[in-house]
Amino acid sequence: MSPTPQIPLRTTVLCGNPRAASRTLDVASRVADALWALAPDGSPAPHVVDLALLAPVLFVADRDVRADVDAALAAVSGSDLLVVATPVYKGSYSGLLKAFLDFLPYRALRGTVAVPLTVMAQPQHALAGDVHLRPLLVELGAGVPTAGVVVTESDLDAGPDRWVATHARTAVGSALLAQQQREDALA
Repeated sequence: MSPTPQIPLRTTVLCGNPRAASRTLDVASRVADALWALAPDGSPAPHVVDLALLAPVLFVADRDVRADVDAALAAVSGSDLLVVATPVYKGSYSGLLKAFLDFLPYRALRGTVAVPLTVMAQPQHALAGDVHLRPLLVELGAGVPTAGVVVTESDLDAGPDRWVATHARTAVGSALLAQQQREDALA
């Protein structure tokens, strides 16, 4: 019996920093690129959703005006691997990230492997991603098989390197397993 061919993984970065093109986005993109490098051949490059660019239209009711928000929601809910990045505000994730995620329906991330990523000024907030962001992602149906990526502002250059070295293969392997389970369920 020949091995099952691997289907390309869709990786998305969701950045909840209210500043466009932020350092948080940079770190998250580096993590997503590392995950993509481990994904099967043919996997598309990571898609980036920078919520700072969507903030002005996030709560607009007119569907034509908020088409980019709807496209971002579709990209996030259609991801196999999702890097959810936020700066730590008041010991938790950003309000912008929460507002966006509140638009997703219940279990919209079912079958998605999420990687919570937090950037903080002080190391005493190191648990913010695992204590606050992880439960939100799980509530939305995501699997979160690894510890979150924790980066202090003083360590932005090398911040995600240790996480990538110790957890990236687990995240990609979990996404491939979830994908195979979806395929089996459809067969």
